[in-house]
Amino acid sequence: MVALFVIYPPLYGILLRTPLGAEFDAFLPGTTFLIAMLYLGLFAMSFDFISGYTGYLSFGHATFFGVGAYVIVLTANGKVPGVSEGMPFMITMILGGLVAFTLALAIGAVSFRLTGVYFAMITLGFAQVVYELVRNWDYVAVNPQSGPTIGGPTPEIGVPYVDSLSVALGRLAGDSFENVLGLGIDISATLTTYYAIGLVVLLSYFAMQRIIHSPFGRVMIAVRENEERAQAIGYNVFWYKMAAFGFSGFFAAVAGALFAAYVGTAPPNETFHFLVTADALIVTIIGGIGTLAGPFFGTVSYEWLEDILSSEQGGLAPYLRATLPDGVLTTDIAGVTVADVINTAIDGRAPLYLGIVFVLFVLFVPNGLLGTVRDRLGDTVGSAVGDRLERYRH
Repeated sequence: MVALFVIYPPLYGILLRTPLGAEFDAFLPGTTFLIAMLYLGLFAMSFDFISGYTGYLSFGHATFFGVGAYVIVLTANGKVPGVSEGMPFMITMILGGLVAFTLALAIGAVSFRLTGVYFAMITLGFAQVVYELVRNWDYVAVNPQSGPTIGGPTPEIGVPYVDSLSVALGRLAGDSFENVLGLGIDISATLTTYYAIGLVVLLSYFAMQRIIHSPFGRVMIAVRENEERAQAIGYNVFWYKMAAFGFSGFFAAVAGALFAAYVGTAPPNETFHFLVTADALIVTIIGGIGTLAGPFFGTVSYEWLEDILSSEQGGLAPYLRATLPDGVLTTDIAGVTVADVINTAIDGRAPLYLGIVFVLFVLFVPNGLLGTVRDRLGDTVGSAVGDRLERYRH
């Protein structure tokens, strides 16, 4: 999958230059949508880290995403006391993660006294309190309801204080490279941003996987399967849950930092709002809860569907309007033209169809995409493929 994401952008560019370029443009996601897949996929994985591996649904997870985004923007604007506005992005990102980790411990100290739906509701309550506080806090921006905007240097991913090993993010202000290694290959600012953010997401995924497959992670799974039994054999499950909640908050903040660095702003409705958590919940169920990588695949499905049904150039609706003859578009059936159907049922209707897909998955594929594949293989995909390759080798 890593190799696929590496080769996809140049392959996509090649496909667009073929005779079927218009069709590929309409049905394959562009690089900008892939960037959104990356940081939103990381956020969904951080949600699954606590919800899928301990069984505690965190309905207030957007709080940590928003903290990561706001720490980046406020630091860049010189509004974080004791922190220089010239602080490298990588250090600020880790700082935001630590702030989110600490906040998760504070929220968890109260929330983990409850279980089930009560835990979910109290985390949602905390999230709403933070959301209302931020969107009415004049210190963060002139118009706090629109959110702060980065006014300092362009965020860079790489080795702090080493310019030659860092690249700037953004479609406009990001770094681009021409004639790389003398091969005549040009790398745009968008493509540079894609690979840089992808590297951070990949390292974060490996870190979460390492935690899950450690003895600590085994206790997390034990809590999910039977918390009373885990406590009976001597584990202090409260502190294990607290630590797991803190780690999930940390990686959610990293995702928020990547979002703010790429977009250049942090609107409260796109960071702290509870619907941000709802999106993570939906894609986690579609991808497979308790699989870590599954939520990422769920995010890919969502972003791909949104790209196809978008109103922008390259979407399915603009493609149909451009390719179908005027006689077909104006065909009237019971007072409704084909153009009306395209505008009403296709153009910008991704949430509608995602809702339908979500219902179908809950009813017929409850284990999600990756969970179902693992059930069929009887093991994780990596282990099953490795075993089969080894068998063929012999």
